[in-house]
Amino acid sequence: MKITKLETFFVRPRWVFLKMHTDEGLTGWGEPAVEGWSRTVAAAVAEMGRYLVGEDPRRIEHHWQVLHRGGFYRGGPVLTSAISGIEQAMWDITGKALGAPVHELLGGRVRDRIRLYAHAGGKTVEACASKAAEKLEAGFTAFKTCPFKAVRFAEDRRFVDEVVARVAALRDAVGPEAAIGLDFHGRPSVPTAIRLCHALEPMDLMFVEEPCRPEDIDALAAVARATSIPIAAGERLYTRWGFREVLEKRAASVIQPDVSHAGGILEVRKIAAMGEVYAAVLAPHCPLGPISLAACLQVDAATPNFLCQEHVSLGEGCLKRPLVLRDGCVTVPDGPGLGVEVDEDAMADRLYDGGWQTPRLWYDDGGLADW
Repeated sequence: MKITKLETFFVRPRWVFLKMHTDEGLTGWGEPAVEGWSRTVAAAVAEMGRYLVGEDPRRIEHHWQVLHRGGFYRGGPVLTSAISGIEQAMWDITGKALGAPVHELLGGRVRDRIRLYAHAGGKTVEACASKAAEKLEAGFTAFKTCPFKAVRFAEDRRFVDEVVARVAALRDAVGPEAAIGLDFHGRPSVPTAIRLCHALEPMDLMFVEEPCRPEDIDALAAVARATSIPIAAGERLYTRWGFREVLEKRAASVIQPDVSHAGGILEVRKIAAMGEVYAAVLAPHCPLGPISLAACLQVDAATPNFLCQEHVSLGEGCLKRPLVLRDGCVTVPDGPGLGVEVDEDAMADRLYDGGWQTPRLWYDDGGLADW
């Protein structure tokens, strides 16, 4: 079997789909994307296609090594995301060729259902609580929100009190049994992050994500040592090498590699295995489309130290059979490959030019704030 073509599609709202063709008629799908840099990643996929066309897609590890190590420059969001989508497509083809879902090829499933968490955002405290109540009614038992916008280096007591009030309203809306994660987006300084975590400890949180800049591992570790709330990080880290120091320094106990950014399905499984040694749990980052989610679910199914799965789409308007939520969970897809079928006719209505840009935050004085 040989790869004959790599085809990319820009899909609203901000996704990039990859269709890998072979000379035996089998096709595989992946989702290589960096939010706000779709065209750049698609160009990287095309560059990598110069090597891949004519190669056997089932040599997944070999091709990963060639694409990661063979170009001298390694890692980073663009190159690793391009590799990630390509790797997903190769797994999809391999599973289809063998008539098996990917999780069987990773050692078999260790669970039958995957717990998802819902996003519960809103511009006001009331909107956030209302959104959470709506998601609770839909069956979700786990939620995540970002409780603030721009954050200055040193915030006052009023800021802390407003954050606590927002989270308290969310807790009241979903009840004491639901799981709540907070995403700080790496915006606060270490002192502000520690103050916030101390104030939020009574809220019984599932985790606080990126309490400070995630590339500063010592800063993450300082926050982790200062609070009883589990610290989560990893969406902006790439490959197992990006997670080594995080785990060694106990900077996060919830690791969040993105299967479309961190290196693909097998790389995320390797990262999870590293985390298991350090008593860390896996909660894959996935604010992308249904192909990326399907790849995550295959990893989740075969990973003992899995916690909860992020998502924004169950595949409506893109998959022939969208995933179905029951009691806050989805059943592990058991079809061959990634276990989902892309509806190309429906997808055609969502194609665009790939020009989505990452939103920006600004301080009152016109200075740029971290998003």
